[in-house]
Amino acid sequence: MNDATPTTPAAPTVADLGEDRLLARIFPLLPAGQDTLLGPGDDAAVVAAPDGRFVVSTDVLVQDRHFRLDWSDGRAVGRRAAAQNLADVAAMGARPTSLVVSLVVPGTLPVAWVEDLARGLADLTGPVGAGVVGGDLSGGDAVVVAVTVHGDLAGRDPVLRSGARPGDLVALAGTVGRSAAGWALLAAGQDGPAELVELYRSPRPPLAAGPAAADAGATAMLDVSDGLLRDAGRIARASGVQIDLGRPREALADDLAAVAQAADQLGADPVRWLLTGGEDHGLLATFGGPVPEGFRVIGRVRAGEPGVLVDGMPPEAISPGWDHFRG
Repeated sequence: MNDATPTTPAAPTVADLGEDRLLARIFPLLPAGQDTLLGPGDDAAVVAAPDGRFVVSTDVLVQDRHFRLDWSDGRAVGRRAAAQNLADVAAMGARPTSLVVSLVVPGTLPVAWVEDLARGLADLTGPVGAGVVGGDLSGGDAVVVAVTVHGDLAGRDPVLRSGARPGDLVALAGTVGRSAAGWALLAAGQDGPAELVELYRSPRPPLAAGPAAADAGATAMLDVSDGLLRDAGRIARASGVQIDLGRPREALADDLAAVAQAADQLGADPVRWLLTGGEDHGLLATFGGPVPEGFRVIGRVRAGEPGVLVDGMPPEAISPGWDHFRG
């Protein structure tokens, strides 16, 4: 009689499968997309452009710079990679149509992590009808996810950063400060409101609000990825105006309430999270007329030296937000 304890087979790694077999595991997990004429499998994909133009943007996630493997599983990283790219297309007033994903992974990475990454991409792209139509795969010392996204304007003019005019209302769709609070909880190794940590790991941008804003006559718009102050400042400089954010504790009361417990727990200033915390991927827009459903008014555009005002004053004592080379 054999009394030896049976061993559990080790989970396969990327190196165990190799490129072709790994891709064969990934492709069935990815949505085709309603505009895809030819998907993965050839040297390039073919995607319809009904408008005759396409919106394009690209972004990258780097392990230990934008995410940590001990904080986020593959599905969360996939959702995050999709979210930040889809939000850029929505901020132009367009509907996302397709994504191309390039992936660098160590050979020791479990195949299951890569499969979960694909599922995370599908979680956000599938519901909006966008396909993941191809990309590239390479080996490296750390995980890098690079995404290029395309979108369709459906006959609309793109909404730029440079169209805000004095008298316009400043409005926000989505949230601010919550992703920053979630990051702070993880960095401190503390439990807190699960919603905040989840929003850091997997942002939920208000994608439908982008085309809705364009249809409502938005004069300027962008994705709030680097903090409200920094991104509002980008509209201000591009448009040659002042963005007056008024009284953040009142205009952003819902966000303030959502992060209050975490701020008390960590001894942090919750208003700083609201003004400088990035990666919620809400949409900041200006309107010369009625603000569409899904947006809330948080300020007004004024004439003057281009910049941002908070409580009527330049926020010089506050860090302006995330900078990729200074943090």
